[in-house]
Amino acid sequence: MKAARKWGLGVFSIFCLVLFAACGNQQASPSGQSSAAPASTASAQPQSNSGDTANLKMPKEIRIGYQVIPNAELLAKAMKFYEQKFAGVTVNWRQFQSARDVNTAITAGSIDVGLIGSSSVATGIAQDLPYQVIWIHDIIGDNEALVVKKNSGVSSIKDTVGKKIAVPFGSTTHYSFLSALKLNNIDPAKVTILDMQPQEMLAAWKAGQIDGGYVWYPILGEMEKDGNVIITSRNLSEKGIITADVCVASKDFIKNYPAAVTRYIEALDQSVKFYRSSKDQAVAAMAKELNVSEADAKLFMDQLVWLDASEQAGDKYLGTPDNKGQFAKALMDTAEFLKGQKVIASVPDLDTYKAALQSQFVTAVSKEK
Repeated sequence: MKAARKWGLGVFSIFCLVLFAACGNQQASPSGQSSAAPASTASAQPQSNSGDTANLKMPKEIRIGYQVIPNAELLAKAMKFYEQKFAGVTVNWRQFQSARDVNTAITAGSIDVGLIGSSSVATGIAQDLPYQVIWIHDIIGDNEALVVKKNSGVSSIKDTVGKKIAVPFGSTTHYSFLSALKLNNIDPAKVTILDMQPQEMLAAWKAGQIDGGYVWYPILGEMEKDGNVIITSRNLSEKGIITADVCVASKDFIKNYPAAVTRYIEALDQSVKFYRSSKDQAVAAMAKELNVSEADAKLFMDQLVWLDASEQAGDKYLGTPDNKGQFAKALMDTAEFLKGQKVIASVPDLDTYKAALQSQFVTAVSKEK
């Protein structure tokens, strides 16, 4: 599916070929997860941080399916936070280029956790894929935006009525633009919405054939040179319209190794806090990981919204086991959008999406001292 990773491809397409080699692409064991202990019959309850892993049931290895996105996971990889949390456990990294491949790998049992976009998670839950949500890697922010020509006469979303606005159909920006119209009680039929891929959009922009487009970097940056940004995905996320990169874990891994899931979340939480408290060091580590300048690394990192465990345990995101967060509704709304685009045939009810949020782990980590 194209929807989930389009922005990532846009931002990093110029880097991916280099990064694929630079990031140490290590393949996961094809035989699936091995265990040092017999299968657990306990429920997937988090175990508190008690120091080393000697007395906790841990796998021999944890297989992480990652994508090259400048968020807490990649920073934790660069800083080796996972290796510190998983003493005695092999951390096995496997790089992916698309959510589709992550879905395939986790369904086949070749990775334990993986990063995919919220659109793909919404689809995966609708299709009953064997995973659940344990963490939100980042909220898509300023890297996706609606930009309009300076001479278009558009100064707000309401001014798009009667204008020609381009979006790549089925993408996160398509979802965001339609959501912005709905939020402002604007009938989409009153806007000429054109399906264009980013490069087509840029060509149409330069030819004066469109008034604006909702797109991601680097095309967004090109259009900003003679345009004005009207709304960003960060603006929409603050109003509950969320697009995100999400961490899913296999149901079997969550069931058998809740302590490992907790450790994994601890490493991510540590990474977010390190980014906030030691930004220069974080940027330097990310620049090295991405093989870009520190200025570029800082730009990419700041365009995303990073959330620590405490924030994710709030009502706006994953919530708590007793009060699941609004992210469940965001996923269901995304699924409804994808159904409208004929990507999926049906959408399960809200309770199904709530059940897919395994918020006990962020809740537990948020309470750790």
